[in-house]
Amino acid sequence: MADETDLGELLATMRPRLLEGTYVFVTFAAGDPVPPDLDPVMRFREAEGLTIILDESAAMRTGLTGTFRSRMITLDIHSSLEAVGFLAAITTRLAKAGMGVNPVSAFYHDHLFIPADRAEEAMALLRQLADDAKGST
Repeated sequence: MADETDLGELLATMRPRLLEGTYVFVTFAAGDPVPPDLDPVMRFREAEGLTIILDESAAMRTGLTGTFRSRMITLDIHSSLEAVGFLAAITTRLAKAGMGVNPVSAFYHDHLFIPADRAEEAMALLRQLADDAKGST
């Protein structure tokens, strides 16, 4: 599977997939222990501490307070880590609808954490963006 860099191709052939579950963002101050039984979908260390994204039910089970109840949309196209403008086009489209989004880029795919109550709307916007790009290629 080759990683794609062409913006038009990325937009036209992306297949957004809404994953099951609701996710939350949890932070730990620098040096605070993270419960060992957690299996977050993301960990990111900043100067202020560690942010993890995990399933809301797992956070609740361990007594953690999360923020930004979200759903995860995976963009099923192997986007290159060097692709230019892909997430900008997507976040711009969602922003025009007044929707906040927290994107995460991994090696194979980009993932969007969007407000849980707007998941279906986000999916429709992403499908429309792909259809628009198909019409211009």
